[in-house]
Amino acid sequence: MSPRSAHAHLPTSSGPSTTLDAVFFALADSTRRALLARLRGSEATAGSLATGFAMTRPAVSRHLRVLRQAEMVREERRGRERVYTLEPLRLRLISDWLDDYRVFWPARLHALKQFIESMPDDDAPGPPQVPVRRAPRSPKRRPR
Repeated sequence: MSPRSAHAHLPTSSGPSTTLDAVFFALADSTRRALLARLRGSEATAGSLATGFAMTRPAVSRHLRVLRQAEMVREERRGRERVYTLEPLRLRLISDWLDDYRVFWPARLHALKQFIESMPDDDAPGPPQVPVRRAPRSPKRRPR
């Protein structure tokens, strides 16, 4: 899906699940994740954000629009420039959503630990191991 048509598929109704959908949709693209990473340190202009990407500035602007629609970045016009700032509260939505699943792993690891501890030790004495003796091989004869 191209970034141009991507914004048409964003949820239009408001609510927790549609907001979460918009955030996951925005994060689904590696370019948008890279733009967010660049904004972690400080705000940046659209031009400076576009530097280094193997795409046109309008293509980067379309990615920024998706991030703006998901409310993951804030855009402020300063003269002729557009300055973008990271809005970390939307990332908190994902963290809160994942919290429900984080309890899964400790419970599963605890069950695995109990299972492993219930297994017999490898050091327990077992039947004695008898070495297997093999018959000596006869030397190969060369054809005449």
